[in-house]
Amino acid sequence: MKLFNPNRLILARQRRGLTKVVLAERAGLSSKLITLYEKSIQEPTEESLKLLANTLGFPVSFFSGDDIEAPTGDNASFRSFSRMTASQRDAALAAGGIAYLFSDWIDKNFNLPLINVPDCSGMEPEAAAMVVRNEWLLGQAPIKNLVHLLESKGIRVYSLSEETNQVNAFSCWRRGTTPFVFLNTQKSNEASRFDAAHELGHLVLHRHGENKGKQVEAEANAFASALLMPKESIFAYASTCKTTAAVIKTKKFWNVSAMALTYRLHKVGLLSEWVYRDICIELSTKGARTKEIDPSPRENSQILQKVLTFTRDNGKSLQKIASELNLKRSDLVPYLFGLAPVVVESNQLHMPSPPRMGKLQLVKN
Repeated sequence: MKLFNPNRLILARQRRGLTKVVLAERAGLSSKLITLYEKSIQEPTEESLKLLANTLGFPVSFFSGDDIEAPTGDNASFRSFSRMTASQRDAALAAGGIAYLFSDWIDKNFNLPLINVPDCSGMEPEAAAMVVRNEWLLGQAPIKNLVHLLESKGIRVYSLSEETNQVNAFSCWRRGTTPFVFLNTQKSNEASRFDAAHELGHLVLHRHGENKGKQVEAEANAFASALLMPKESIFAYASTCKTTAAVIKTKKFWNVSAMALTYRLHKVGLLSEWVYRDICIELSTKGARTKEIDPSPRENSQILQKVLTFTRDNGKSLQKIASELNLKRSDLVPYLFGLAPVVVESNQLHMPSPPRMGKLQLVKN
């Protein structure tokens, strides 16, 4: 085990969204020293390391140990990539590295569902969505809980810890074998579901190729729309949906946003251009572009919920898990926000007991 690992200093700095200059100023060190530390040319003294740890909000022990693997800009697919700053991108990728650590701990202690994600590279989005539905035995029925579905197919789903509108969601294949999806759980459930379907689109469509640019984003959007609202289902249940009131009522069937349903109706030919525009304008006046009308309850995570409940019942708190990873509890909570019943109040962690669902096996060492 390395006594000081520059890889962890870089990740911690990027996680906090700091440049080397800003970190140096806040820690009372020179930016030249930070550069020397990160390039492994010089190791920080015990005093300097404490200054860095306090400034970055990580335990001193975090800066020793093996390298932390993190998603890269090459293999991570971001929504709204063009509006992100380099600092926001690096912070999100570093957050992914922390999520990898947490995920490794879960994998070590529990048997998770096997990975079953079809490779639809080169397919048209609509066709790829149907392949996924067929392989996952979904038929034409609405997807009741998309987070549960993704987890059941071995996809690791975490809350996106960045509190910014510029980072909606992102996904990646870790080492080309393990799929991850990070969701902005501060959005409406309908928007978050579409984000999840969009990222699934990247995972199945762009696994081996370019995953950035307007074209691939359009493909992922088309996949998400077809996955959540299959064409045959739309024709069967929404062929007479021609008004704003009907859209708002009917969207509940597929648990999608009013805007998403309106677009899909137009895309499959059920709404003329004029009617489509009129409904979009009326929905906009109702504020549907920024806040969902009559939103549905948020989806949660079965895996994270079960892991936290099991460990709690066996005397291990989230604080203890964080300590095993040389992290603070506050660095794990954001990955659970909106997905698992974790509430932080007065530095205490409360995890209400959820209903028992499915199977999650503990690994016996």
